[in-house]
Amino acid sequence: MKSNEEIMEILEAYDLTGSYRAAAELAGCDHHTVARYVKLRAAGGPDREKGQRARPIDGFLPKIEELVERSGGRVRADVVHERLVAMGFAGAERTTRRTVAEAKAQFAAGRRRVFRPWIVEPGLWLQWDYGWGPRIGGRATLLWCAWLAWSRFRVVIPIWDKSLPTVVACMDATLRRMGGVPAFALTDNERTVTADHIARVAVRNPQIVEMGRHYGMTVRTCVPADPQSKGGSESTVRISKADLVPTAANLLEEYRTFGQLEKACHDFCDEVNARPHRETRQAPAAMLAAERERLHLLPKAPFTVVFGTTRRVNWDATVSMNGVRYSVPHELANTRVWVREAGEEVIVTSVAERGEAREVARHATGRPGTPVLDDAHYPPRADEAADRQPRATTPEEAAFLMLGAGAKAWLVEAAAAGARRIRAKMAEAVAFAKLYGTDQVDRALGTAATTGRFADRDLVSILGYQAGLAHVEPSRASEAHSLQPGTGGWGRLDGSEPAAADMTGEEEDR
Repeated sequence: MKSNEEIMEILEAYDLTGSYRAAAELAGCDHHTVARYVKLRAAGGPDREKGQRARPIDGFLPKIEELVERSGGRVRADVVHERLVAMGFAGAERTTRRTVAEAKAQFAAGRRRVFRPWIVEPGLWLQWDYGWGPRIGGRATLLWCAWLAWSRFRVVIPIWDKSLPTVVACMDATLRRMGGVPAFALTDNERTVTADHIARVAVRNPQIVEMGRHYGMTVRTCVPADPQSKGGSESTVRISKADLVPTAANLLEEYRTFGQLEKACHDFCDEVNARPHRETRQAPAAMLAAERERLHLLPKAPFTVVFGTTRRVNWDATVSMNGVRYSVPHELANTRVWVREAGEEVIVTSVAERGEAREVARHATGRPGTPVLDDAHYPPRADEAADRQPRATTPEEAAFLMLGAGAKAWLVEAAAAGARRIRAKMAEAVAFAKLYGTDQVDRALGTAATTGRFADRDLVSILGYQAGLAHVEPSRASEAHSLQPGTGGWGRLDGSEPAAADMTGEEEDR
């Protein structure tokens, strides 16, 4: 049987030519077919109630309908064909598949779900869902996709995970970008929202309930296995992934950093919210301005869970996040703070008893095993070498250290060099102080510490040098006196006598 379009072409060709054969050539069919449809039109229209020829499978139709009815429209055609072959059916499996498909279509004809168009009101419904984002540095990302039902205003935020702090942070950012709070928020049955189902009743997560109470919003979830109840957010996810996730269709380049993905999401939201929506014929940003009049006021302070998870600050003024230690101001030691991962940064927030929150630290995301420290979080040390300052514990040690700074320096350097018989040499220095004087021994110990001389007779040698050269000024290199040899000897190579100036310079050099 010809389709309606083909019948209209045949009749138009006949009206144009007035000949059955000429019309058949134009329409690409037999002239008898043209004549039949022309006569049917003259009789009142084409007969669409043409009878169907008998088929070998018609005798098995009751059995096919029975199997489709028993299975609820789910039985496979190959299973039905095996049953029919056992009953004597000799036809091909292709015939069985067509017949089973017709029986399933008739079975589902009166059992389809009827959808009533949803007429939304401003200020009532917000929907959100998640979609897989692009991979950054080998790590998978997610896209938080929120949709305000009446104005069709969309918000897309990239995230690393779907933990409760991340969900609350995205919700707070979404509401603040919209400028108000709707009456209801609808989402899927994630663990962060629905803790359990009892007798098909969703049990809410207590913290999500507290979040809704904080913002003045009721959080609801859709019916399980019923994606039609949140089609708006599903559409937002599909559009966002098509424009943000690099594929062979959009030819986008890979994102190297999380900041690039954040900027791409922000630009995407500005674009889709500024262009007219196909349903409302208005830009969502313009409709949001009118919907804000029906939204609730947004609290000034965000819900505390938005700051992340709680961590106790260790005695060394650090907190742990994903196996990495991050420093915080030392005044917060042994207190509780909130830590969250925002993109490529870790943010630490302190919440006072009155609910006042302030950011106390911000670090780049580190790697496990490598602490991330900020020197500004620790007070300056009064003496960085305090752990190397000697302190006497016995009278002998006290007598040696009383010699002066040179004695302390000698003890530190000798201990670092692993000198032998340190205690005996300390007692020897105390004895020498009675002979040479305290100042001379302390000076000699300082010289020994500077030059690294810790042998048995080094101190005696230095003291003797100091006693013999106490009034001798050592030679020092300067512009007037050089330690380099003179050049007067070169003048004697030709047999001449050196000049007086050269001789003087040479003697001075010597």
